[in-house]
Amino acid sequence: MKMEIVMKKILTAALLASVATSAFAADLPSRKAPPPAPVYYAPPFSWTGFYVGINGGGGFTDVRGNQFIGGGSVFGSPSGGIVGGQIGYNYQINQLVLGVEGQLDWADLNRSRTFADGSSDKLNVNTLGNVLARVGYAYDRTLFYVAAGYAGGDVHAGAFNDTFTGLSYGGSSGWQSGYAVGAGVEYAVTNNISVKGEYLFSQLEGKTYYGGSPDVVKAGLDINTFKLGVNYKF
Repeated sequence: MKMEIVMKKILTAALLASVATSAFAADLPSRKAPPPAPVYYAPPFSWTGFYVGINGGGGFTDVRGNQFIGGGSVFGSPSGGIVGGQIGYNYQINQLVLGVEGQLDWADLNRSRTFADGSSDKLNVNTLGNVLARVGYAYDRTLFYVAAGYAGGDVHAGAFNDTFTGLSYGGSSGWQSGYAVGAGVEYAVTNNISVKGEYLFSQLEGKTYYGGSPDVVKAGLDINTFKLGVNYKF
């Protein structure tokens, strides 16, 4: 009888111990590994969008047909600085980037000339404008492109003072049109701001200067410009 009572006590104690152990284990913090942190993948950069910007640089000009009827060159080769702005739109398809851009620059390309007999004249290019189609190859945030399209310029020829005849022929101003071709490279510093370097060759149509005088001349302009710029993409 005593043995039976002892066995019951042992079984009861074992049962109580098992229950207590299970309850204690349930209260312990879980030792499972925390879930992995989510991985963020930044979307690839795209050149697609509208942009505006500013530019500055310099240029030099060759004058075509630069001869008086009686012989001898008329104008020098104007050169100087340019500064202005641009607005455009790009559309990217894989690595191909198609775009259109309009530029308008104030220019100070000028050259005065004094001849051996004391005669003098001056030629100024005061404004340059372009409307260009662009085709580029995007290598991540770097864009290599070529451009071609319309070019125009406001050109002023100063009066020609002919000391040989004692006559002075009035100057003339006008917008001369032509075409432009060039190339450049642009790099996106951020998703919105990019910097670029560009070269353009522009050929403007011939214009008659000093018409009605013995010194009449028809001349066109070949303009080379080098520009650096900053764009903001929307």
